[in-house]
Amino acid sequence: MLSNGLGRHDVARDAAWQVFERDHVGYGPFVVPELAEAASRTGDVALVRAALEWLSERTRVRPTEWALGIEARVRALLGEGKAAESLYRESIARLGRTRVRVELARGHLLYGEWLRRERRRIDARAQLRTAHDMLATMGIEAFAERARRELLATGETARKRTVETSAALTTQEALIARLARDGLSNPEIGTRLFISPRTVQYHLRKIFTKLDISSRNQLDRVLPGDPTTVRPL
Repeated sequence: MLSNGLGRHDVARDAAWQVFERDHVGYGPFVVPELAEAASRTGDVALVRAALEWLSERTRVRPTEWALGIEARVRALLGEGKAAESLYRESIARLGRTRVRVELARGHLLYGEWLRRERRRIDARAQLRTAHDMLATMGIEAFAERARRELLATGETARKRTVETSAALTTQEALIARLARDGLSNPEIGTRLFISPRTVQYHLRKIFTKLDISSRNQLDRVLPGDPTTVRPL
């Protein structure tokens, strides 16, 4: 997992393969996402397919939202065009209905990276901002840095978290705050930004804490004219 976060995908692939090949009981669901991502980044399509086959056999028996979300992600790694995008979005939607916030954040990161490779920079930024914000908040520094580098590649700068900057809203939070102030519902905001309603709610909770308010009805009195410079009163 660390090697995938650091972008050392060849090391991650070899380490994950050792665990996957031995098929220790209970380890598979955790190692398969790492194996598939690392294999995809190193061009080992056969290994991604092997990981998918292993996973799909088990999701047919126990189709939880987490398992189906990971399976959709692995299928997206093998897909192209609209089919791949649909699978990335399905994965995020399913993982958004679970409590596994790390995997949800990584889903946004992978989708954002894919969008950037498709030269859809504006769409990529929305996903990468969400990924960076979630990962940095959780203290998952390697993946947060990976998201920051991807944002830089789209032409946008994401600041590293410090004590001084943690109280200010991020660009993504400021945008969500403005849309909520303007009366959009969580599903409507999610549709606008290509994120799940649950992810919108996650951001709103953080926004309320930073702005020292308790509801969206109070946003109108605390938001300045420029939403990118929002700070608590």
